[in-house]
Amino acid sequence: MVDILHRVGIDASPSDVFQALTTLDRLNAWWTNDTTGDPRIDGVIHFQFGDRGFFDMKVVGLEPGKRVLWEVIAGPGEWIGTEVSWELKPHGDATTIMFKHQGWREPVEFMHHCSTKWATFLLSLKASLETGKGAPFPDDVRISVDAD
Repeated sequence: MVDILHRVGIDASPSDVFQALTTLDRLNAWWTNDTTGDPRIDGVIHFQFGDRGFFDMKVVGLEPGKRVLWEVIAGPGEWIGTEVSWELKPHGDATTIMFKHQGWREPVEFMHHCSTKWATFLLSLKASLETGKGAPFPDDVRISVDAD
């Protein structure tokens, strides 16, 4: 199995970062503007990306200000059964996110695409928290010539 790994520093408290990962209005502000569902433990969050697809994440772990863990239960086949984890490390008034999308069966081309897209959305999360303006879908950075 292979994993997508990213590390991003954000000029916001772990509590604020945690809120951006665990409330629907804040998720709408940086990943996709069509986020619905239940962001509590055992709830399912639905992330819709227009006609390009969706992901359903079951919330399997929440430690306020420290950690968020989702299990992918619906979406593209390569994602099903993988986990998305967000470890929050405080640094004074700032936070370092240790991001992991773990459990990919193999490093297919779609994984390369998703790794880059995760990076753009992590920067959107950073911008959302630091400036108040993220770049969620459909206003995200396009990285492909065919489709994102």
